[in-house]
Amino acid sequence: MKTENRLFAIVMVSMFIFAAIYAYVTYINENPAYGVPGEIEMVGFLGLIFSGLLTGMVWLVFWVISRRIDPRPEDRPDGEISDVSGEVGFFSPGSYWPLGLALTAVVAGLGVVFWLPWLITAGFVALLFAVGGLVFEYYTGTRKLGPQ
Repeated sequence: MKTENRLFAIVMVSMFIFAAIYAYVTYINENPAYGVPGEIEMVGFLGLIFSGLLTGMVWLVFWVISRRIDPRPEDRPDGEISDVSGEVGFFSPGSYWPLGLALTAVVAGLGVVFWLPWLITAGFVALLFAVGGLVFEYYTGTRKLGPQ
């Protein structure tokens, strides 16, 4: 986690540096097409500040986790590729549920765009069913709950 920790710390600090540069450049800018001269353009400035804060939240999580766990092979200078070999996990060979999620999100989005409450409701209900289908895709069939 130390690698991710450093990466997000670098991105966080650079966002704050970019925000300061952006504020300075927009403050000294004399072209009225880019805003009022002598004022900071707040949308871009706040966007960079909030991006830095969000990246800082992720950095804080990685920093706390990296202090609690033992160093992984990726974090050690003497780590080998063979140290992390083995089973990575289960990956779905193919699923149609993401298509269903996208279609129901489009239906709900169209309901919001045209402000049709019945379409918003139908889209969100269908979205819940699609999320349930995606999450429980491989939990089908009969399962034994223990000795019977």
